[in-house]
Amino acid sequence: MTRKIETQRPYRHFKGKLYYVHNIVTHTETEEVLVSYQALYPPYGMFVRPLDMFMEEVEDGREDNITNQKYRFELYDGK
Repeated sequence: MTRKIETQRPYRHFKGKLYYVHNIVTHTETEEVLVSYQALYPPYGMFVRPLDMFMEEVEDGREDNITNQKYRFELYDGK
């Protein structure tokens, strides 16, 4: 099963904070696919990250994986 990132939806980072995915964008020079997202906490910073990194699995045994997630970012369902 291939994961697909849904845009205009909230995601939870494995360290517990929430982010809003605005869009999937392409770098003009390298054509690298990036995720554009925003923190849902002050000061509401905007970020981009390579799609592959956004979708990667969290390494086993990471003590900072407070949400016990499989992936770095997972779609947030309000729970």
